[in-house]
Amino acid sequence: MKDIIYFDNAATTCVTKNVFESMIPFYKEKFGNPSSIYSVGREAKKAVDNAREEIAKCIGADKSEIFFTSGGSEADNWAIKGIAHTLAKSGKKHIITSKIEHHAVLHTAEALKKEGFEITYLDVDKDGLIAPENLKNAIREDTALVSIMYANNEIGTVQDIEKLSAVCKEKGVIFHTDAVQAIGHVKINVKEEGIDLLSLSGHKFHGPKGIGVLYIRKGLRLENLIEGGAQENGHRAGTENVAGIVGLSVALKEACEHMDENNEKLIKMRDNLIENLLKIERSRLNGHREKRLPGNVNMCFEGIEGESLLLMLDAKGICASSGSACTSGSLDPSHVLLAIGLPHEIAHGSLRLSLSDINTMEEVDFVLETIPPIIDRLRSMSPLWEKIINSQE
Repeated sequence: MKDIIYFDNAATTCVTKNVFESMIPFYKEKFGNPSSIYSVGREAKKAVDNAREEIAKCIGADKSEIFFTSGGSEADNWAIKGIAHTLAKSGKKHIITSKIEHHAVLHTAEALKKEGFEITYLDVDKDGLIAPENLKNAIREDTALVSIMYANNEIGTVQDIEKLSAVCKEKGVIFHTDAVQAIGHVKINVKEEGIDLLSLSGHKFHGPKGIGVLYIRKGLRLENLIEGGAQENGHRAGTENVAGIVGLSVALKEACEHMDENNEKLIKMRDNLIENLLKIERSRLNGHREKRLPGNVNMCFEGIEGESLLLMLDAKGICASSGSACTSGSLDPSHVLLAIGLPHEIAHGSLRLSLSDINTMEEVDFVLETIPPIIDRLRSMSPLWEKIINSQE
């Protein structure tokens, strides 16, 4: 078995051999600027055009609707700010999102609030799902945009995007989805699902970091986020990251072509983890049991701190993450776990294990052998656990 067991694929993934090899020529022989008219530049432009077409096929879009960005955060910012600033001119200054969005969406919404926009944050149920009826009731005459993530990055819950987008279509409101965690793991067709804007990032499905995409439905107009050049049909300035674009397209094509077999493997590993971790006293699964990403496991263990659990797992060579924001210097637990109704003391004891097709059942077994004794040790030192036990007596 490997020295390191990497179970934090929701944070980032390694590139595959095919992806890495596809990128190398565009750092060496084919390194030209796609805007140049000589042969090396034309080769780079052709590679970008081909990648755009492949990516479009994977999500049921037209290649003219694919715009390259530096990643998911830029794509989210562009979608939300671009529509907000465009429609504000006609008096639409209301935006709807949810309480469990990625901070790329939440912080963008907060920035717009300072500009005078009004933001509505939809509640979610105990599993992290948004009720279409609640969305319908929140839409107003001045609503410019609804932004709801496809699948949650922490608890893995997958929304019924088609139903949510249908509400927006009925009300004549533009619908954006942050699909960074879902792309490559869930079958998505932007036309069939009524999606107007979609964000994705390459490094979540074995593509490179620093490259992403914003899908913009044909006919939709939004203000540019980055000015300075005529790239991306005049909508996003900056010399194209050709190697990254090529790597993203290869990774996405691989992920989409092998999605069924990969998901079958992931679900077996995921369910094995969930079933056995739930055997630990006073543990709970966060997120919907069935409507969840195939590789996502998010658990809470009462009486422990998530940060301590992560450090002890790291000492055993296991890379994981916590719903607790302690690792980012905050004393507050995850906003997602609080939004689904968990009290602070339970939300602090969370663990996210996120798998990829590169992981193995042997690794899962090792993790399952390792976690229970660590939790026992942490609880033996915890005054909170002692208080929990005493309250049961």
